[in-house]
Amino acid sequence: MMIEPVASLPHMDILPRGDVRISPSLLSADFAHFAEGAGLCVHGGADWLHFDVMDGQFVPNLTFGAELVRALRPLFPTTPFDVHLMVERPYDYVENFAAAGADLITVHAEAAPHLQRTLAAIRACGRRSGVALNPATPPSLLNYVLDDLDLVLVMTVNPGFGGQKFLPAAGDKVGDLARFREQEGASFLISVDGGVDDRTAPGLVRDGADVLVAGSFIFHAEDGPANGISNLRAAASGT
Repeated sequence: MMIEPVASLPHMDILPRGDVRISPSLLSADFAHFAEGAGLCVHGGADWLHFDVMDGQFVPNLTFGAELVRALRPLFPTTPFDVHLMVERPYDYVENFAAAGADLITVHAEAAPHLQRTLAAIRACGRRSGVALNPATPPSLLNYVLDDLDLVLVMTVNPGFGGQKFLPAAGDKVGDLARFREQEGASFLISVDGGVDDRTAPGLVRDGADVLVAGSFIFHAEDGPANGISNLRAAASGT
């Protein structure tokens, strides 16, 4: 399948809250056909594309780097690229991924001893900043980085592999974060990654999730990613 650059999609501001965004995780795509898989998602109605970057140290898996982002960027110029860095020393990677075309860069609180500095560096590159929280990591540390924060990624599985089972206790953070956001008058988006499907999505959205990251449910859907995206969106909206 020949992938042509997408030039007709409207520009999308990634920040304002509103309708739930669907961000397919390319971790579940066919690694031999990344461009084709991404194209099927974009043309199938995906709002963002999610890149799970793993270094084999912070998590027990090794995936891809900034060159994949750089290669896909010209093909999908108006689709927000949602880059999730599951790496040690994330500060060292920020500039490279920003230059490659990432729109939003999320780092793990557990991997960034100087979290505020890392978030500030992301914004200094003109990109949106996110913090990912592992299942056992409390949201309380966000008190100290609210001024530099655009998104919180709630991990509802332990990071490192796709296709894992959703952890309900971790999912409870979504409601906690939504209440915290309202109390603080903050505007960060709440994203959820791990075991997101048509069964877990409705509760997550009711609790306050703005972005649903899904890999296996979308890429392994019967009749392809477009059908998976449609089914997930319908579940999220309660239709």
